[in-house]
Amino acid sequence: MELKNSMKIVLNDILKGKRKVALGGHVRPDGDCVGSCMGLYLYLKDQYPAMSVDVYLEEIPEAYRIISGTDEVKTEAPADETYDLFICMDCGDLLRLGFSRPLFERAKATLCIDHHVSNDSFADDNYIVPDASSTSELVFHLLDTEKITREIAEALYMGIAHDTGVFQYSCTSPETMETAAVLMRKGIDASRIIDKTYYEKTYIQNQILGRALLESMLVMDKKCIVSVIRKKSMDFFQALPSDLEGIVSQLRQTKGVEVAIFLHELAPQKFKVSLRSKGEVDVSEIAKYYGGGGHVRAAGVTMEGSSYDVINNITARIAHQLNHEEEQEPES
Repeated sequence: MELKNSMKIVLNDILKGKRKVALGGHVRPDGDCVGSCMGLYLYLKDQYPAMSVDVYLEEIPEAYRIISGTDEVKTEAPADETYDLFICMDCGDLLRLGFSRPLFERAKATLCIDHHVSNDSFADDNYIVPDASSTSELVFHLLDTEKITREIAEALYMGIAHDTGVFQYSCTSPETMETAAVLMRKGIDASRIIDKTYYEKTYIQNQILGRALLESMLVMDKKCIVSVIRKKSMDFFQALPSDLEGIVSQLRQTKGVEVAIFLHELAPQKFKVSLRSKGEVDVSEIAKYYGGGGHVRAAGVTMEGSSYDVINNITARIAHQLNHEEEQEPES
C-alpha cells in the first residue's frame, strides 16, 4: 500500500503532550467507521490511562453494539468543549463529520485517518491510504500489535470485514488477510462477528430489502440496476436509515449489471444516493462530480431534484465513462 501523503504518522508522536482527545467518524456510521473508532478508542483507554478520551458518533446500529465500549459513545457535542486533539476516521471530507464538526474545528490539533480516494487531507496531520481495504486496517498498523486486546481486535476485525464485503472485494490485499489473521489470533470469534454484524438482518430490514428488490429496474441496456425507497415506505415499515445498509450491495450482485444505484428519499426532492460498481466504472468520480465522494467501486452523494432527475444525471455520467472506455479500446 502506498501513502497518499508522504509520511506515515507515528501514534506516540501525535499523542505526545495531549491530555484530552476526541475521536469521531462520518454520519450514518457503518461497520468500518464504528470498528475503526472503537478499536482506537479502546486502545487509547487501555494504553494511555492518564488521557481523557471521548468518541463521538451518530446513533450506532444495534448490530454493532456487540463491540465493547459502544455504550460509551457520545451522540451530542458539548458547546464549550475544546480538545487537544481530534482524530477523525473513515471520513472523506469535513462535512461528513456531521454534529462533531465544531469539535474538530475547535481542537488544538487534528488528525485524519482514512482510505477514501476523494479525501483532500483536510486535517493538520493526515494518514490517508486510498488502496487500503478499510480505515480499520490503517488503525491496526498504527498500534503496537502486542498490546492489542481481544476487544480491540473484535472492533478492527468487524471494520475490515464490512468494508471488504467479508474479504470478497478487490480492496482485499494479502496484507489485509495477514492483518485479519493477527486479529483472529487474539482469540476473537470471527464467525460470530461476521454473522451478527454483517449477515443477520431484522424482519424490518428484510422487508425493506424485499421492497427495494421488487421495485428495482434495469436501465442502460441492463448495465445498471436502480432502486428507490421513498420516505413513505420507510414510515410504513417503521424503518431507520441504518436498516438500508447492504441493499445497494445486494443490487450490485445482479448478473450482468455493472453499476447499482440506490436512492433513499431524505425529504421531498432530496435523495441519498449509494453507488456500487463491479470495476468498469469509477463511481467515486461520479459522486465527487455531484459533491460526494468515496471509493472507485463504492461511493455516495446527496442530490436534490426528482428521482428521475437524479437517476438521469447519474446514468449520464456512467454512460460518459463507459463510452470513453469504448473509444479507448484498440482496434483488433
